[in-house]
Amino acid sequence: MKVAVVGATGMVGEVMLKVLAERNFPVTELIPVASEKSIGKEIEYNGKKYKVVGMQTAVDMKADIALFSAGGQTSLDWAPKFAAAGTTVIDNSSAWRMDPTKKLVVPEINASLLTKEDKIIANPNCSTIQMVLVLAPLHKKYNIKRVIVSTYQSITGTGVKAVKQLENEYAGIQGEMAYKYPIHRNAIPQCDVFEENGYTKEEMKLVRETQKIIGDKTIAVTATAVRVPLVGGHSEAVNIEFSNDFDVNEVRSILHNTPGVVVQDNTDTYTYPMPMYAQGKDDVFVGRIRRDESQPNTINMWIVADNLRKGAATNTIQIAEYLVANHLV
Repeated sequence: MKVAVVGATGMVGEVMLKVLAERNFPVTELIPVASEKSIGKEIEYNGKKYKVVGMQTAVDMKADIALFSAGGQTSLDWAPKFAAAGTTVIDNSSAWRMDPTKKLVVPEINASLLTKEDKIIANPNCSTIQMVLVLAPLHKKYNIKRVIVSTYQSITGTGVKAVKQLENEYAGIQGEMAYKYPIHRNAIPQCDVFEENGYTKEEMKLVRETQKIIGDKTIAVTATAVRVPLVGGHSEAVNIEFSNDFDVNEVRSILHNTPGVVVQDNTDTYTYPMPMYAQGKDDVFVGRIRRDESQPNTINMWIVADNLRKGAATNTIQIAEYLVANHLV
């Protein structure tokens, strides 16, 4: 299995390499790919050193699978070229997610949609992945009418520049700013750019991607996405209104039996998910599960995951694992 990692020197790319090694993905030849300025640099994978190559070289090397994490424009420009060369692209940017001809995949929910003809597969947004993994089994049982989500998102979702900004602010150093405002001791109610409707792109991703992945456009979603000065992962306060009534213990049981979801929910022992403890893990953690007493058929919960792993690298590699296991590459 010849595997290209596009954006291998970036934050998500580095995690992809780590997860590939941890999960013993059957890599026979690794092709690390990055921008012009990184060509020739060496990266280490599984105890061996590999030289970073440029995009056209990587296309010509005809990988079986290319894992992309190099930004939307790079994906728009290059994913079709890799696909034309016979490579199956799994893209971590927003470039292809809402393209009606492309599948948007969380393996535990909808990997069965994939076929050999899918040469460009979209990996969802990090904050969407952790939420839909919890929503999907509950939708099957109770039918979701409406979701209200407020996110508390790690700076690692922005990238290396944001981590450096926080480190500089901790140390009292003036440096390059990833955000328009200080992030240390602050919460910024803006993730990504604003759209015409007053919502940010991140907020609208939660709306559009949730409907596409679950396969139901009738689910109403409204979101507020907030950047907080943390590096561990993303947290979400989620309010879900169902068509049908539910038993809270049955909800816990359904989630307990959902692959990839870990229930941490015991107020007696102060047990609930926190980003500090989700960091470095591949599961989605859910707790603070309680009935919304202000209206019928509605529940509140708190969902946490490492945004660089299940929110990005791990989900991408799980898609690749599914393709390999089902002989689709």
